Amino acid sequence: MKKLTVSIGLAVVLAFPAGALAKPNPDNADKRAAKAECKTLRGNTDDTHEAFRTLYRNFGACVRKTAVEEAQEEQTAHTNAAKECKAERAADAEAFAETYGTTANKRNAFGKCVSKKAKAKEAAADAQDQEEATEFKNAAKECDAERDADADAFANKYGTNANKRNAFGKCVSSKASEDETETA
Repeated sequence: MKKLTVSIGLAVVLAFPAGALAKPNPDNADKRAAKAECKTLRGNTDDTHEAFRTLYRNFGACVRKTAVEEAQEEQTAHTNAAKECKAERAADAEAFAETYGTTANKRNAFGKCVSKKAKAKEAAADAQDQEEATEFKNAAKECDAERDADADAFANKYGTNANKRNAFGKCVSSKASEDETETA
């Protein structure tokens, strides 16, 4: 009986860290944000639609992938905010309580601090996502103009497979990554 109890306890202890490292599960808010981001990324023109299809097979694939990324961003923002608030509280607990506490005894200061900082970090991540979507759409428009100018030269320059049909996607990818390195 003792061996059974020890083995069950060991199994629970070993299973917990594995579950803690699992991908975050996106909630409805993450899915709504993902849909909005995918709509922005898809754009309204034929060239942005084509570039979107090269990046994602369809809209649902974009939403699924982006929702997981949104949940991960939220989790990371919360974790980093908690670390910052702990450091701030350790530096001066009284000033921390006065700054963030809203109740009479100021005991809600840590939660208010984490909430405020996490929201700011999520907003910054959303702004970055918006900027990347704009860069992606601009790259698609540039590639479409380049392809319209000389389709054969375009296919030879960017195409990497046997029939050079992946040229548009490769072009958009390279131009979008160029824009990211320029802004960084």
